[in-house]
Amino acid sequence: MTGSRIASLGHHQPASVLTNEDLAALVDTSDEWIRSRVGIRTRHRAGDDEPVDDLAAGAAAKALAGAGLAPDDVDLVLVATSTAIDRSPNTAARVAARLGMSSPAVMDLNVVCAGFTHALATADHAIRAGSARRALVIGADKMTAVTDWTDRTTCVLTGDGAGAAVLEAVDGDGEPGIGPVLWGSVPTMGNAVRIEGTPPRFAQEGQTVYRWATTQLPPIARQVCERGGVDPVDLAAVVLHQANLRIIEPVARRIGAVNAVVARDVVDSGNTSAASIPMAFSKLVERGEITTGDPVLLFGFGGNLSYAGQIVRCP
Repeated sequence: MTGSRIASLGHHQPASVLTNEDLAALVDTSDEWIRSRVGIRTRHRAGDDEPVDDLAAGAAAKALAGAGLAPDDVDLVLVATSTAIDRSPNTAARVAARLGMSSPAVMDLNVVCAGFTHALATADHAIRAGSARRALVIGADKMTAVTDWTDRTTCVLTGDGAGAAVLEAVDGDGEPGIGPVLWGSVPTMGNAVRIEGTPPRFAQEGQTVYRWATTQLPPIARQVCERGGVDPVDLAAVVLHQANLRIIEPVARRIGAVNAVVARDVVDSGNTSAASIPMAFSKLVERGEITTGDPVLLFGFGGNLSYAGQIVRCP
C-alpha cells in the first residue's frame, strides 16, 4: 500500500441555533462587539439529550453514505474529542455501536482543536502500515457543555457539531491523497488554552493564543505545504481550525495561499474544537467550492498549543 485517500466527508450540527442577540441577553455583549472581535454570527448548541457520540454518529453516517459503504466495510474508527463525559465506553466505541459495526478497532484522541488532523494522520499511518484498509475519522465536540456562560470573552466563541471522513487504502501505483503530517506542540505554553476543573470549563489566554497563532503558525503551515509537494499559490482551499475569524484571515494570508478558498465556517458555527476542520471541509465540498483532486491544506491548532497539518486531495 502506498498510502490512503479521503473517499468522502460528512458533517452534522444540532438544530438549535444561538445568535449573538441571544448571548446579549445572557452577558454584557452585543452583536457588534462579537463580530468585530471574533467574526462569529451564530453557533449551534446541542441539547442535554444530544451527547458527543450522537453528533459524531450523525456525521459518520453521512460520510459512509457518501462513500457508498456499509458500516462493516470500515475496520478502524478514530474520534477526536475533548468533551466526552464518560471514560468508557469511549466515543468511538459508542459510534461504532450506533452504526451497527461488528468488530472495528476503536480509539479516541484528545488533542483538542488539533484533534482531527492528528486523528487523520494516525489513520493514514495505520493504513500505510497495513493494519487497516478503511478508517472512519471523526472530529466531534460539544463545547457548549464546557462553556462558562458568565464569561463574555469565551461564551461568544463556542459551538457544537461533528465532521467525519472515510479513508481508504490506495493500492499499487495509485497516488496517495493524504500527504505527510507535520505536527508538534509548545508544552510550556499549554495552559493558554484549557478545559479543566469540576465541572470542566473552557478558558483561554486570548491575546497569547492570538499572537502565537498569527506569528508562529504561518511558517509551519508553509512547511506542511513543502512536505506535501504543493506550493501555497497552487492550493485550492485552506481549512484552518475555525477558532476566530481574526486569526483565520491573517494566518491564511501569511501562508501565501493567494488563490485558495479560505474556509470561514466559524462565522455560522462558532469554534467547535475538533469538529471545526472536518465540518468546514465537508461544507466546501458540499457547496461545490472545490472539486475532486484539488489540493487542500488542513491545519489544526489550539489546546496544548498543539498543531498538526497535511495536504490532502479533495474527494
